[in-house]
Amino acid sequence: PAAVGAAAMAVCRGGVLRVLVLQACWALVVAQVRYSLAEEAKAGTVVGRLWQELGVEAVDAEARRVRVVWQGRRSGVEVSGASGALVVSSRVDREELCGKGAPCVLRLEVLLERPLRVFHVELEVTDINDNAPVFPAARKNLSIAESSLPGSRFPLEGASDADIGANAQLSYTLSPSEHFALHFKSPDENRKSLFLVLAKPLDRETLPVHRLVVTASDGGRPSLTGTMELVISVLDVNDNAPQFNQSVYKVQLLESAAEGTLVVQVNATDPDLGIYGEVIYEIDTIVPPSASDVFSIDVKSGEIRLTGSLDFETVTFYELHIKAIDKGTPPLSGHCSVELEVVDVNDNAPEVWVTSLSVPVPEDSSVGTVVALLSVSDRDSGANGRVHCTVRPSGPFDLVSAFVGSYSLVLREALDRERVSEYEVEVRAEDGGVPPLRVSHRLRVPVSDVNDNAPTFTQAVYTVLVRENNAAGAELARLWARDPDEAVNGRVSYSVAEGGVGSAMSGGDWRPASSYVSVDAESGRLWALQPLDYEELQVLQFEVRAVDAGEPPLCGNATVQLFVVDENDNAPALLPHAGGGLDVGVVPGASGSASLDVVSEVSWARVAWGSPAGQVVAKIRAVDADSGYNGWLRYELWEPQGKGPFRVGLYSGEVSTVRALEEGDGPRQRLVIVVRDHGEPSLSATATLSVSLVEGSEAALAAAAWPRLQPAASAEGGALSSTNVWLVVAICAVSSVFLLAVVLYGA
Repeated sequence: PAAVGAAAMAVCRGGVLRVLVLQACWALVVAQVRYSLAEEAKAGTVVGRLWQELGVEAVDAEARRVRVVWQGRRSGVEVSGASGALVVSSRVDREELCGKGAPCVLRLEVLLERPLRVFHVELEVTDINDNAPVFPAARKNLSIAESSLPGSRFPLEGASDADIGANAQLSYTLSPSEHFALHFKSPDENRKSLFLVLAKPLDRETLPVHRLVVTASDGGRPSLTGTMELVISVLDVNDNAPQFNQSVYKVQLLESAAEGTLVVQVNATDPDLGIYGEVIYEIDTIVPPSASDVFSIDVKSGEIRLTGSLDFETVTFYELHIKAIDKGTPPLSGHCSVELEVVDVNDNAPEVWVTSLSVPVPEDSSVGTVVALLSVSDRDSGANGRVHCTVRPSGPFDLVSAFVGSYSLVLREALDRERVSEYEVEVRAEDGGVPPLRVSHRLRVPVSDVNDNAPTFTQAVYTVLVRENNAAGAELARLWARDPDEAVNGRVSYSVAEGGVGSAMSGGDWRPASSYVSVDAESGRLWALQPLDYEELQVLQFEVRAVDAGEPPLCGNATVQLFVVDENDNAPALLPHAGGGLDVGVVPGASGSASLDVVSEVSWARVAWGSPAGQVVAKIRAVDADSGYNGWLRYELWEPQGKGPFRVGLYSGEVSTVRALEEGDGPRQRLVIVVRDHGEPSLSATATLSVSLVEGSEAALAAAAWPRLQPAASAEGGALSSTNVWLVVAICAVSSVFLLAVVLYGA
């Protein structure tokens, strides 16, 4: 370098001066020459002129066979035999010749023969700053634990400088770093201890490798430098806990999510290396604690999945505290939380329950009466939990909502227990979900009775036909009144209302109906208190009252028309004949059957011989207290049997001649006439008529008496004929009434 050449030239000039001084001294003191040469002088540089310094002529030196003997290592300096000049022939490197030794003196001997003389020459090679400091290695790798404390010292091998003296005095500097500094001390002038000092704690995760440059500067002018790169690897320690990428994970999940559903995947990182940075996951705590079996986490991936079922109605919010743990010793952990909001789905049907039920409901309850209080709820939320209720059948009931979740079942129409005694009410609740869920709740609402219905007979008029001569206590009919009320309100008791009765045969005398009949208070059976006699009583009309046991009692009435049906219990009765006598006898009936006791009346009549056929001789008169067929009489000629001169009218009872009377018919004819009714069995009476056959004069006498009897007889005969006509009419009327009564009774 130019700087080095300039320095060498300066040294050379200084050396020349020293040579002059040495020459002077040599002449005075010793025969020894000493030169000084700056290293790295250029080839050809004259260090000194030996012959001149030694006082030897150049010719003489050549003749005396000059020899130069180097002591030790030969340097790059040679002696020119002709001129005796000490010249630099090759590179002179002080460090190569002497290393760190100082001073660096090269010795040589100059031998001259004829005579032999020895000259000692010393050549001092002076140092120039031609060597920069050199570190043992251009790059130094260090490993420092990040847990090292500030002030920690790490020894470094310093640089070396082949120069000596001030040129070898080194100083060190470090590239800027907030974490490191250099410290060096000099135990002696040639040795310096170098240390790398930690000024600030390291953090591998922030800066895992520090690259620094250590510069060594020598004391030369100009100063030379050498550098060494420090590559400092920060050794990891488990000083970092795992960190989640979120401190809170917020998740929404439908409550209908199936088992195995991924809830969320948490992620934690650990900037440490190796096992210090390997993270495993676990669920630390769960709120509520009862949900510990609902979630699971994959220890490696951090996936949180459902292992149980969610139920919004039980738990609406879960908080999971997740812990991430590294594998350091001791292990460090990081934490996060997962906030899981359960989203409701319409998975719960409404619930209906009765909080109050006032049954039975009296049928006279007013409109608006509260029958039941119902509570309605739906465990779902929002529209899924909004419930609407209806009642079926709508009928007499309605639902009124007092406030949310509460309904009143009230009457909106009047009740009638006799029409509907019990209602099956269905309360239907439907939520607002999609699709909606429904539930029904059934209520039995019985209606209690009040006495609002009077007993009602099945017939307003009962027609009862009773044969006369019934037994006392015989059941005549059964009356029934219906009261639709229940219990005591529908319990009916019967009684006969006092009334009157008229009887044609009794002349219209009034007698109370209770003297003839009685009604059972409980069963309504109509009993006869005594035998009835048609001839005394034909029609009995009275009222029967039915009274319930309610409060107040209600009653109903029915009219009973009791018709006494005639029995053939009266035999025909013969009317006495004027001037006749009576005879009592018993005569067998015409049909051969035995008859009841009858009265036989013996009458007398006279008829003249030769009376023509059809001549009325007499008239038998009889009546029957019975009516209808039982009172319809017919007359039969019982004796004499066969063909006699007389006959009797079947219904008129007139005895007339069949033919003209002859003397052969005898003076007297005895006729037995039987009077029979049409009853079953028929009853009869007999009349004996003694007919005398007389001459005309006697007949005239009889005729004289006849006019007096004739009007009466004619009147009586007309009355009997009229009676028979009315009997036929009565029979027809009674038969018609009987037939109509049977038809009505059957209906």
